[in-house]
Amino acid sequence: MAADEQVNVEIPLDKPTSARAYGWLLGGKDNFAVDRELALGTLQILPEIMDIARGNRLFLYRAVRYLVEEAGIEQFIDMGCGLPTNNNVHQVAQRFNPNARVVYVDIDPIVLAHGRALLADNDNTTVITADFRDQQAVLDHPDTKRLIDFSKPVAVLYLSVAQFLRDDQSGGSVRYAIRHIIDEKAVSGSYLAFSHVVLDDPEKNAKLTKKVNDDGIPLQLRSREEVHELLEGLEPVDPGLVDIEEWRPDPNQPPLDPVPEELRPFEGVARMNNVLYEYGGVLRKP
Repeated sequence: MAADEQVNVEIPLDKPTSARAYGWLLGGKDNFAVDRELALGTLQILPEIMDIARGNRLFLYRAVRYLVEEAGIEQFIDMGCGLPTNNNVHQVAQRFNPNARVVYVDIDPIVLAHGRALLADNDNTTVITADFRDQQAVLDHPDTKRLIDFSKPVAVLYLSVAQFLRDDQSGGSVRYAIRHIIDEKAVSGSYLAFSHVVLDDPEKNAKLTKKVNDDGIPLQLRSREEVHELLEGLEPVDPGLVDIEEWRPDPNQPPLDPVPEELRPFEGVARMNNVLYEYGGVLRKP
């Protein structure tokens, strides 16, 4: 692994990070009390997010497996990858094709620190520290150039991160942040794997989004129609864009780590409420 050696990795132990808090929802152990407090506070506002986070991780496995086994993709860019946990993109891809190459992208230097340890002996996988809103910076990074051959199809993954791209804080258009590589750099036959937390009721959406942002969490929930607009021109793979629980479900896929005891009261909330959910699928560039 050739990581971004010039990044000064300082891991704060007294301040929460979203990467560690999210990892805890997935059963990860790399977190501290401040991270767990952040997660529990967010769950008081959005109790569905634990189910959504875990469902998204299961979707990742099915999407990557499809891309390798059925679409023949051998190279991946995972935007906003978060902390390593079980069944990471490279682990799934390389299970079905040992030669698969993966570039992880995250703005959090903590992800880089953990990635260095996980990927020390994996020359086909790297973690780079970059803001994925700056697509050119991702493309210009030497590790991206080393591992990704844009003369061949590539899969770009945006899994449950686009809702943190607010229209007023995107550093440019949200569409650019999501579509620049797939539209301008990737060849025909490339893929975009995409999921986004949606809330279709405009009134509830406005109230919930305001509350979450007022509490310091940048968020823009969108409707299914708005997600379709962001992905217009790409060809959804069967069964199309759906609640990701319905995207090629597989009861026999590898399970996640157990839900931490403190989070068990939130288990199943998303299925009971069915208002806030993760929407997406896998789309092909024609």
